[in-house]
Amino acid sequence: MDFISRRLILSSLFILFFAHSRAQKAGDTLPQWTEGFMDIHHINTGRGNATFFILPDGTTLLIDAGALDPTSPRVLSARNTPAAPGPEKQPGEWIARYISKFMTMSKLTPKLDYAQITHFHDDHFGSPYPGARKSEGGNFVLTGITEVASFLPIQKMIDRAWPDYNYPKAVDHPVINNYISFVKWQAKNKGTIFERSMPGRNDQIVLVKNKIKYAQNFEVRNIIANGELWTGLGTNTRQLFPEISTLQPAHYPSENMCSIGVRISYGKFDYFSGGDMPGVLHFGSPIWNDVETPVSKIVGPVDAHILDHHGNRDSQNETLLASLRPRILIIPVWSSDHPGHDVLDRIYSQQIYTGERDVFASSMLEANKLVIGDMLNKLKSDKGHIVLRIEPGGENYKVIILEDNNENFNVKSVFGPYAAR
Repeated sequence: MDFISRRLILSSLFILFFAHSRAQKAGDTLPQWTEGFMDIHHINTGRGNATFFILPDGTTLLIDAGALDPTSPRVLSARNTPAAPGPEKQPGEWIARYISKFMTMSKLTPKLDYAQITHFHDDHFGSPYPGARKSEGGNFVLTGITEVASFLPIQKMIDRAWPDYNYPKAVDHPVINNYISFVKWQAKNKGTIFERSMPGRNDQIVLVKNKIKYAQNFEVRNIIANGELWTGLGTNTRQLFPEISTLQPAHYPSENMCSIGVRISYGKFDYFSGGDMPGVLHFGSPIWNDVETPVSKIVGPVDAHILDHHGNRDSQNETLLASLRPRILIIPVWSSDHPGHDVLDRIYSQQIYTGERDVFASSMLEANKLVIGDMLNKLKSDKGHIVLRIEPGGENYKVIILEDNNENFNVKSVFGPYAAR
């Protein structure tokens, strides 16, 4: 390579990095994604979880697409956060619009290579409700992930129970029945591939555009699903829960306990998502009801962690925090239960693990602030979409907070750069 060619390449790289750093400040528009970067967008709809990833080669992944019943008195009460950007559209459509707009802005074709549902609760995959739009072709209504799929092509979907949906028992309920009808229709008519999460594997979610280029420093590792936990050796797993045949139905693993957990690694950067897995035992519960403790020992230290169960009082136990030692913690909030006061106390405790940590919440109710008090003043942000942008190679990253009252990707604040571990 001659001198002029080298200068052109260096100039191009300088322009790329300058553009990203220059525009990442309050008042600007979030810069487009470009190859080599990894984006993690925690999309705030006020109605449940939705985390959108653009991986280093442009592969896309959506983890969860929650949509609470908008007609429910609980959702309409002051106990819950307002809909974002507003109530004119339902969460599935807002999520799809966010993804489509940002991918188009980033010169990518709007589609999802992967979608994963951590578990079958409405704030993670949607709830049918009176007046919901019906699918044009299938016998199901559009809510949460089924609504996202009506706007965006999905190549592969992963959940915890495909194809029979009978663990720990078969469920006859409108919420799960609506999803199963969607699964059958989507596979037949749209060609979406459905799979059950395979714990221990690192080849179920892979880069689809340039896998070879990033083979040495990128991985999505399936950690757990349905209590089947990766051992950390090869693809071997072990079962945390007793055999179902030995349990009374009232003592079966709960839906939260069956959550999918994954670790996403890019260079030195690690991110952990664990759905709603619990870690704080209710009085009299057996030890195997604590899922966080054995999981966290396998996951190990991470840079960023989206709180289990929205930071509800049964999550973020001491062992998990001491094992993960996250620098960045994200709280997806939709209720005054999120986060628990004792959870925040553990998160900020220097006795559990030492060092700095920054905590970001998607939305925070005044009721929480009144009850919890000064501890909430430690939050770096308490309203907006929370975006992690990891630089090429995974050495450094920033946290960018976006306005969530419009669709303009307006930057509210920027934190970092942080050095990945």
